[in-house]
Amino acid sequence: MSTVAEIESAIKNLKPPEIYKVGDLVDELREDLWDRQIDADAKAGRLDKLAEKALEDYRAGRCKPLDEILNDE
Repeated sequence: MSTVAEIESAIKNLKPPEIYKVGDLVDELREDLWDRQIDADAKAGRLDKLAEKALEDYRAGRCKPLDEILNDE
């Protein structure tokens, strides 16, 4: 298996279109890792307190519709 230094060196020798392809691949892999981590956290109940707090805020009227938030910017 290649080391990170070897991979970095190889990427630096690529032509720009190839670098973009590598970048896209890395982005896809990073997004997949994120999705798997969120799924694992949700299944393990690590997001339950955040969801409960969000629902509590919503029910108490402490939330704005998303279109209001976007229009405030």
